[in-house]
Amino acid sequence: MKRILIRSGKSPFHAATHAEFLHQDLFGTNSGNLLFSDAVHRMLLTPDTEVVSNGIRTDASEQRAARINDEYDVFVVPLANAFRPSFRASLDRLSALIEQLTIPVVVVGVGAQVGADYDLGTLGPMEESVRRFVRAVLDRSASIGVRGELTASYLRGLGFDQVDIIGCPSMFLHGDVFPVPSDPGTIGPDARIAINLSPDAIPVGDIGGLARYAFERFPALTYYAQNLVDAELLFWGDTSAEAGRHDAFPLQLTHELFRADKVRVPLDPRTWLDELAGHDFAYGTRIHGNIAALLAGTPAVVLTHDSRTLELCRYFDLPHRMLTDVPADTDPAELYEQADFSGLLNGHKERFTRYTDFLDRNDLANTYSHGDAGAAFDARLAGTELPPSVSLWDGADDGALRYRFARLREQIATDRASAERRANDLARKNRELQKRVAAAEKRHVTAEKEAAALRKRVAAVEKRINGIERRALVRIGPALRRRVAKQKPGG
Repeated sequence: MKRILIRSGKSPFHAATHAEFLHQDLFGTNSGNLLFSDAVHRMLLTPDTEVVSNGIRTDASEQRAARINDEYDVFVVPLANAFRPSFRASLDRLSALIEQLTIPVVVVGVGAQVGADYDLGTLGPMEESVRRFVRAVLDRSASIGVRGELTASYLRGLGFDQVDIIGCPSMFLHGDVFPVPSDPGTIGPDARIAINLSPDAIPVGDIGGLARYAFERFPALTYYAQNLVDAELLFWGDTSAEAGRHDAFPLQLTHELFRADKVRVPLDPRTWLDELAGHDFAYGTRIHGNIAALLAGTPAVVLTHDSRTLELCRYFDLPHRMLTDVPADTDPAELYEQADFSGLLNGHKERFTRYTDFLDRNDLANTYSHGDAGAAFDARLAGTELPPSVSLWDGADDGALRYRFARLREQIATDRASAERRANDLARKNRELQKRVAAAEKRHVTAEKEAAALRKRVAAVEKRINGIERRALVRIGPALRRRVAKQKPGG
């Protein structure tokens, strides 16, 4: 049986608690990561394969690399917007691991992230890191799978031609069939709206205003946040009310969306899709928030604000609008009326074939060509009791109080130990500085003594010179006066 190691936060069949998700960051700071990694897991699980999660953090040690080489036949790396400056250190760690592997390494769905103008200039400082990573991957695979034309053009410009445009694997969760979005009818005040927003879109458009408008207009609104910090805020709470802090974007519990308990952070993709299936329409700036809605059969429109969202929208023909062209009071009904899903649906089979061709090229069997079209995966997942999305903790005993107290106690102990290490380190540095000061003072005293001795020697030399000059004048003075007298007129 072929053993596949996949880079993912956790196995789709591991029912982690909310506390476990947060404590171990099982979705790699963003729940959208599990959507595409679970889709790859489902795609590659066949009767002749075993798929094992490697975890989201990269251990590039020699020992870990040796174990991977010994225990697995291929390492599959689903990625998203990995070519961005903030991911450079993580990309370098991945490269360090891959360079030690002797088994095939297949990268699925990697992309570049720049502005919506596609200006790649900001990637200049990390160009060598990208070259190193792609070179290491292509030394171990037939090609690299990228999100869209921008990323393909970027890598070709760096000298790499073994590039396949495959989009994001999350779009192929259901294989070559894509759900036809349901008809929500009239999107009025009673519509069940799901909105998703990205903090990094704040400089691009008025997403705080979009949130406020949706909240005021639709009582059945749900805001689906996706970041780890959002989940921690729901789980732990904050002191923003007591401190009087407010923000137009939902980042604190004082925001009206939190106060009305309308914020959720999805964890497992299956429960995420189940929840979204109960909505009439979804929209916002998060690409996977909208893909999740579409996979659930709910119509969605992406508000694009950078290349990572725009590139996928263009490749998959997803309905989208530029965020810069969407005022805060835009009616979701207008977004839906202008949305055209025909390109998405009509081109799906062809895009799915490109994806499976890429997998075939890299010697990866898929469940549709070599298995049961995901039936075994779906049956096992259906038998797994997964937690719902994270919601606002009201302070009552939700079964996680013991964890919260234990975690706080551990954090206090960790902070105390860190403070002690810091204090000891500062004390050591202080002692070293004192030694250096004492040595400098000693050198200063010695230098002063040496300077005094030198001054004494200079004075003695000057005294000798003066004496020599006086004696010379005594000897040659009369002769000089006689010569001068002779040179005078009439002398």
